[in-house]
Amino acid sequence: MTNDKRQILICQNCTCRDRGSQEVLESFQQADLPDDVEVVASDCLGQCNMGPTVRVVPEETWYCRITPDDVSAIVEQHLKGGEMVEAKLHPRIHLRFSF
Repeated sequence: MTNDKRQILICQNCTCRDRGSQEVLESFQQADLPDDVEVVASDCLGQCNMGPTVRVVPEETWYCRITPDDVSAIVEQHLKGGEMVEAKLHPRIHLRFSF
């Protein structure tokens, strides 16, 4: 990763792919992303039971059970607006948002 780029890692391993991560990847690739963001097809992110998983680095924001319909909110609210999409945060990683 270059120092000036944020990355959106979209798991493309078995379970996530079975749950639609290829379509999530394509939605991010087609989105109007900020210039400082690149989309990366990732190997397993280790969160298979919560897939498809999307990880934003370097800030380490983890989203779970992402569908193509969630991509625009992540792009607009998080990547452009700086606010995490709380409803899609991974509850074991982002404990303060768990209910």
